[in-house]
Amino acid sequence: MELELLVKQFQDKNHVAFEKLYGMYSKSIHGVVYNIVKDTAIADELMQDVFIKAWNKADTYSSKKGRFFTWILNIARNAAIDKTRSKAFKQSKQNLNAEYFVDIIAGHDSLDDSTDAIGIKKFVTELGEKCKAVIELLYFKGFTQKEASEELQMPIGTIKTRNRNCIQQLRDMVL
Repeated sequence: MELELLVKQFQDKNHVAFEKLYGMYSKSIHGVVYNIVKDTAIADELMQDVFIKAWNKADTYSSKKGRFFTWILNIARNAAIDKTRSKAFKQSKQNLNAEYFVDIIAGHDSLDDSTDAIGIKKFVTELGEKCKAVIELLYFKGFTQKEASEELQMPIGTIKTRNRNCIQQLRDMVL
C-alpha cells in the first residue's frame, strides 16, 4: 500500500517520492542497463535518463497494466537497447580492448548479480531450462526476440510464446 502512495506522489511530481523510488530501484535499473551496454559510464548516464523520462512521463503509468518497477524497467531496457543500436555507440566499440570481451565471455553463462537487487534471480533459477534461456537473453542480456530466436535456433513464434509463458510463471511465483 505504501508503494502505491509513493507512486501516486511521484506522479504528482513530489520530489521526496522521486528520491525514495530512485533509492529503491536505481541499483536494479543500473544492473540491467549495464548488462546490456557493458559500460559503467554509459549505464550511469542511461540510468539517470531513465528516471528523468519516468518523471516526465509518470502520468502514463497505470497500476492496472502492471507494477511500477516493471514499467520503469521496460523504460530502462528499451533505452539501453536503443543506445546499443545507435551509430555513436557502435563506432565507440569498434576499437575495443580485450577487457571488454573478457567481461562479455565471463558474463555470458550466468545472470549478473547486479541485476538481483530485488531478488528476481532466485525466481528465474527456479524456472525450467528453456525459460531460463529465454528470460536471460531477452531481459538480462538485452537481446531482441529476433536475436534470441537466432541465438537459441528457435522460430521467433516459439520465442514469443515461451517468453509470455515464462513471464506468467514468474508472476505466479512472485505474486
